[in-house]
Amino acid sequence: LLEKMADVSLKEAALIVGVVAACYWNSLFCGFVFDDVSAILDNKDLHPSTPLKNLFQNDFWGTPMSEERSHKSYRPLTVLTFRLNYLFSELNAVSYHFLNLVFHVVVCVVFLKVCKLFLDNRSSVVASLLFAVHPVHTEAVTGVVGRAELLSSIFFLAAFLSYTKSKGPDNTIVWTPIAVTVFLVAVATLCKEQGITVVGICCVYEVFIAQGYTLPVLLDTGVQILRGKGSIPFSMLQTLLKLIVLMFSTLLLVVVRVQVIQSQLPVFTRFDNPAAVSPSPARQLTFNYLLPVNAWLLLNPSELCCDWTMGTIPLVESLFDVRNVATLTFFCFLGSLIIFSLRYPGDSSKTVLMALCLIVLPFIPASNLFFPVGFVVAERVLYVPSMGFCILVAHGWKKLSNKSVLRKISGVCLAAVLFTHALKTLHRNWDWESEYTLFMSALKVNKNNAKLWNNVGHALENEKNFERALQFFIQATQVQPDDIGAHMNVGRTYKNLNKTKEAEESYMIAKSLMPQIIPGKKYAARVAPNHLNVYINLANLIRANESRLEEADQLYRQAISMRPDFKQAYISRGELLLKMNKPLQAKEAYLRALELDRTNADLWYNLAIVYIELKDATEALKNFNQALELNPTHKLALFNSALLMQESGDARLRPEAKQRLLHYVKEEPQDANGYFNLGMLAMDDKKDTEAEAWMKKAIRLQPNFRSALFNLALLYSQTAKELMALPVLEDLLRYYPDHTKGLILKGDILMNQKKDIVGAKKCFEKILELDPNNVQGKHNLCVVYFEERDLIKAEKCLVETLALAPHEEYIQRHLNIVRSKIASLSATGQSSLPADGTATAAAEEKKNSFQNLKEVKNEQESTQTSVDNNKGHSKNKKQTEKDNIGKETPKKSTKEIKDIEKKRVAALKRLEEIERILNGE
Repeated sequence: LLEKMADVSLKEAALIVGVVAACYWNSLFCGFVFDDVSAILDNKDLHPSTPLKNLFQNDFWGTPMSEERSHKSYRPLTVLTFRLNYLFSELNAVSYHFLNLVFHVVVCVVFLKVCKLFLDNRSSVVASLLFAVHPVHTEAVTGVVGRAELLSSIFFLAAFLSYTKSKGPDNTIVWTPIAVTVFLVAVATLCKEQGITVVGICCVYEVFIAQGYTLPVLLDTGVQILRGKGSIPFSMLQTLLKLIVLMFSTLLLVVVRVQVIQSQLPVFTRFDNPAAVSPSPARQLTFNYLLPVNAWLLLNPSELCCDWTMGTIPLVESLFDVRNVATLTFFCFLGSLIIFSLRYPGDSSKTVLMALCLIVLPFIPASNLFFPVGFVVAERVLYVPSMGFCILVAHGWKKLSNKSVLRKISGVCLAAVLFTHALKTLHRNWDWESEYTLFMSALKVNKNNAKLWNNVGHALENEKNFERALQFFIQATQVQPDDIGAHMNVGRTYKNLNKTKEAEESYMIAKSLMPQIIPGKKYAARVAPNHLNVYINLANLIRANESRLEEADQLYRQAISMRPDFKQAYISRGELLLKMNKPLQAKEAYLRALELDRTNADLWYNLAIVYIELKDATEALKNFNQALELNPTHKLALFNSALLMQESGDARLRPEAKQRLLHYVKEEPQDANGYFNLGMLAMDDKKDTEAEAWMKKAIRLQPNFRSALFNLALLYSQTAKELMALPVLEDLLRYYPDHTKGLILKGDILMNQKKDIVGAKKCFEKILELDPNNVQGKHNLCVVYFEERDLIKAEKCLVETLALAPHEEYIQRHLNIVRSKIASLSATGQSSLPADGTATAAAEEKKNSFQNLKEVKNEQESTQTSVDNNKGHSKNKKQTEKDNIGKETPKKSTKEIKDIEKKRVAALKRLEEIERILNGE
């Protein structure tokens, strides 16, 4: 009979699908908010490159279970579904929300099947519809991380349905359904921990439903056995055997679960759950008061909030607190239902009993009765308990509707409840559209939670609205003056607003709130690990002042002394030591960080930067390669390792350098620097057409790209396309009027190609306005005087130039040529060159000399930490020379190699000055 009643018709299933779709269609337009950020956006376990085994070694948030900061929430199967989402749509939120909606439909249909075991068809549909539309479920359905509840509930209900088939004809035991139940319980537990509580529901079902016992019968039988007046009935022995198998299986699951968390409970602070660290009787009174609070959310879900931590619910510290009346009322009502369901036989009492089991047992893990949890109230944990509530409501409605007087009014009331709940759910979904809308909706319900003020501030901060964010962060410090994180947020925002004095004051307040070190007591047990970032933030702020570097180093060392495994402190200290010109100590800091985490690609990258500072290019390249082995898409390692290969001068490394730059531009298609350096590689390989294409692409992305403009012009001038170089140089000089080498190249082209002596003269005079001691500019102006047939002025000019560079042999040679020409003209009685002799003289006696350097953008090369990435690029100069006077070419020296080293050292000296912004607050 039960099997027949439990069938769900296609019509009923279609009704549920339609109702769920009507209530949750707008959830598809929501993004990733709140806990979704940690579980989805920041969770590397979703990426295909992460080994699948990591899912079974890490917690729900991607943190190794062995680490102290892990929340110990072991839900690998839920993470696996996230990974499947990522495989098909990466981080497109629509697919994640759609799958949640599908899972909610499945839960509703399976719940309808369960309801039919204890209610008639009509009441079962009512219970299922009420469950489908209940607003308290929006956190579980619309919040992507709520999928843990949905998946666990599917297997939870499936395990229970399987167990109901374990009773055979004549009360025999059918073991297959029991084995399936145990398997499904394990699966439910791997989706979320509360899945294991279905075992308790199966036990109650077996004793009071399947066997039909009542509490008085069990007590009477027990008394008779104890008095020796009877033996245990065979049916009861069978029941005990089934219960023993269930309990043993459960115990085994618990043992495995304890092993997984390595016998460690997660570390929570008083901000997460204030009552958990409160003294008696406040702790007990508050925990008991939370039960009617949760019940009220089921009865009246009008004021929903995504975060109930911190000061949302003030502690109940006295027996005379009026809220104790609510607690007493709740327990009286619950007790009367328990007595009714256990004492009296009949279908009604059985229905009430199963409803109470669904309410109470799945809620136990979140009740703080056996271990503290990291929240005060969480709407998502009411997902399964609400099933029992819906059964109670449907059963009560059935009782009322059976009375003719109340039939119509009960029907109208039910319709009103379903309609208003559906509207509330639909409206509530929009709150989850973004973090700003979510936390602002929470503040309408509760203004005493500093975390909510902080989170609205974070949402505004992400939009670069620092002024408004600061208002919310300051409000958080007023709501919770001892909230270290709030003061850190204020400090960081002041820093973003360039108010360093106010930022330092806020960080100092946060630092003063840190608990003092107590010898022999574990520090982490009393403070959130991310609060230690106050030392990092403060040190990063003050190290901008060169006179306070030692003070900053002291702060880093203080953080390390508090937590020797504080990886970020070693990383930040390594950066500071580089700035203090202590590369060996910086190397030690990074090596210590690598001992803590050898799988961090950023650390290997930072160490490579240290080896560049130590002038050990081989080791630097090895470390870049190690970073890329761990993270093949590590952008800075791709870019800077390619530059290192190029700078090595080893032609064998150029193909690999090119491949890395191609990979880089694939990852960063809008970064002009990647295309520019591909162009430089092509110039090195004499691939002029390819170099031209890359340079043009860089300029399209960044029209004022100084180095790309100059090198493209230089490329044209080297490939007999001087007239094509002129418009490029015009663009360069429009953006950078004082670009000396651009002026030299332009003057060269104007004089030698366009024969525009006046234009060339303006270029060289401009150079001397900018730098009167510029030898190239001065010398080329002398050549202009020669072209203007003013030999006396040319001689005077070359004398002045030689005084600036007395060791330059070519200037002396050219001066001798001019003096020789003056002497020859004097001998013939002429004072200047004939008007038509310019071309001949230019051809026979001189060509002006230019040293045109390939110019490369020199920017800060930055180390990268796991908290903040600052792009930087360092590139050496490439040098080519043209000497057209007397066809004499100055002898090359090691200047080019020295320039390369100078550029790299200069970049490294600047790199440590880049401020790191920590997000851990």
